[in-house]
Amino acid sequence: MTTLHPKNSMLCPNCRRLISRDEKVCPYCGTSRPGSWWKNNRFTTGFTDGNRIISLITYTNIGMYILSLLLNPRSAGLAVNPFDFLSPSNRSLLILGSTGTVAIDQMHRWWTLVAANYLHGSLMHIAFNLIALRQIAPLVINEYGGYRMFIIYTLGGVAGFFLSYLAGIHFTIGASASVCSLIGAMLFYGKSRGGTYGGNIYSQIGVWAVSIFVFGMIVPGINNWGHGGGMAAGALLAYLLGYQERKRENISHKYLAIGCAALTVVILAWASLNGILYLLLA
Repeated sequence: MTTLHPKNSMLCPNCRRLISRDEKVCPYCGTSRPGSWWKNNRFTTGFTDGNRIISLITYTNIGMYILSLLLNPRSAGLAVNPFDFLSPSNRSLLILGSTGTVAIDQMHRWWTLVAANYLHGSLMHIAFNLIALRQIAPLVINEYGGYRMFIIYTLGGVAGFFLSYLAGIHFTIGASASVCSLIGAMLFYGKSRGGTYGGNIYSQIGVWAVSIFVFGMIVPGINNWGHGGGMAAGALLAYLLGYQERKRENISHKYLAIGCAALTVVILAWASLNGILYLLLA
């Protein structure tokens, strides 16, 4: 039996089993060169920490919200309508990447399908979405893992906004399409797993789904197409990616999550640069 020295041992970046850093192939899952820098740097291993992922998404949303207010606040003080409290102007949101037929058909800005997921129209808007994110995302990470959670969050949000674009929505923003994709993934998980635990998950998340649609029917201006598209995309992605009990996260999930993260960083950096240039030249 081989004894691993602490300084020469590590967790495989794919299966998380203890192996030697010198292994050319993981003896448990077959991952090639598990000790390479590319597979073990802080950026690629960050998805293994669920709290870090949720915090990064949260801080990014808050940062983009603050930038949108700095560009051109429509209602920086108290407003009669609480939904308008601390609201950035539509112009500043358009500069930073609001999506819909205006941005895509008239300005050919397809990248807004990603950027719009990190923009919000008021303090209440961002607060509601981040509260929902911090309640649902840990469940998704627990059952799917960090890589798949971020894939579902990113691609589900894009799919939700794309469906709303096809439906003719002119102007839309918010993390709710991405959050709804996480809801869709958990609805799929609960229904697919079954049993007492799966049934409880399905019932609890079902309350979220029904509440969101009821809220969308009552409150004007809610993008129900984005919500519905996000849920449907989340369920489809969950089916395609699998969940932990049926299929453990693997290196392909890791690379896809890194691709989603890199795309998001580039797009938000570009959107922020547009905003900063607008501030300097205004």
